[in-house]
Amino acid sequence: MLKTIKFLIFIIPVAFIACSSAESKRIKAEEKQKITDSTRLIYNSEEADPRIDEFMKKLHTRSAFNGNVLIAKKGKIIYRNSFGWADYLHRDSLKITSQFELASVSKPLTATAVLMLIEQGKLRFDQTVNDFYPDFPYEGVTIKQLLTHRSGLPNYVYFVDNIWPDKRKGLTNREVMELLAQHKPARYNVPDARFLYNNSNFMVLAAIIEVVSGQSFTVFMQENIFKPLGMKNTAVYSTADYEKIPTGVVGHDKVWRRSVVQNFLDGPVGDKGIYSTVEDLYLFDRAMNEGRVVKKELLDSAYTGHSKPVNGVFNYGYGWRLFEKDGHTIVYHTGWWHGYKNLYIRDIKNDITIVLLSNMSNASLNRLDELYEILDMPVIRQGAYNSNGDLL
Repeated sequence: MLKTIKFLIFIIPVAFIACSSAESKRIKAEEKQKITDSTRLIYNSEEADPRIDEFMKKLHTRSAFNGNVLIAKKGKIIYRNSFGWADYLHRDSLKITSQFELASVSKPLTATAVLMLIEQGKLRFDQTVNDFYPDFPYEGVTIKQLLTHRSGLPNYVYFVDNIWPDKRKGLTNREVMELLAQHKPARYNVPDARFLYNNSNFMVLAAIIEVVSGQSFTVFMQENIFKPLGMKNTAVYSTADYEKIPTGVVGHDKVWRRSVVQNFLDGPVGDKGIYSTVEDLYLFDRAMNEGRVVKKELLDSAYTGHSKPVNGVFNYGYGWRLFEKDGHTIVYHTGWWHGYKNLYIRDIKNDITIVLLSNMSNASLNRLDELYEILDMPVIRQGAYNSNGDLL
């Protein structure tokens, strides 16, 4: 007993000192990273590439692009600007820190959270949804199939529209899971039969993250991704938690008179529901580029396609659309939801980042060919290439 007491008297202070030292190193590393990130966000508009500035102004005046843009190359912002209104009704101008609903650009962030849990040994690619939700009515659907849109699940967005009774109250992910278990809508196809882009996949992934972590998706993302990466203006907002989403940016559908009000479908998150800024997405890009989120080997697997590309463009990895051409390895995602339309592009090999966040869901983001030419990048647009991969 005396020996045990002496051992504890010795070991406890040592363990405390070790923990204190580790915590001290972590705090110092975070402070150093904050300085680095602050430096990265420095931008002198007088040094902007005049060709990009001319193109963006033309996109705003001729194609009605309304939103924020950030373009960076090799770790330096080469263009950043805001165009138009945050809320046309009140004539509020956009700021560079304005928060936009990312829509499906949320999916790469959700996928990153899943990869973090896999790296920590808390999840496996081959686990099924039933491992976490035993009543889930579609057996054999794996984490990997959800990440790659090969699950064959029904799309909850269409299914719950005629079932959810209170259209003023946002659904939670768990409530959607319960509705799926109760009503069992027909699936589109058996698991892994083919690629079928579907919001249900990432809504279910967010629901699984909640079970595995014991936290809400909102809290998990804040504590494990947004805060550690310095994404100060990024958050998960759900109408299940807020009567009115706390952002000054209002989505508009094609014309100003059609402002879009959030409803019960803005409750489920993971497939959407993350609000962010062009600068915060750039910080996320830098963290991914430097391997500060997940290790390079696992990240490389996220950039590997799991389906046959359509006209050379639309392959899909783990939460990322993929495109490889002329030495460029490009991962990207589009987003379109309730008056928001976005595009987030990362040219991995040439280290180019493009973030375009818009609160006017029109065709302006389909007219970027000239911008790609300025940046010496391949065109990333649906219908841009024939079956041989040649530009039309």
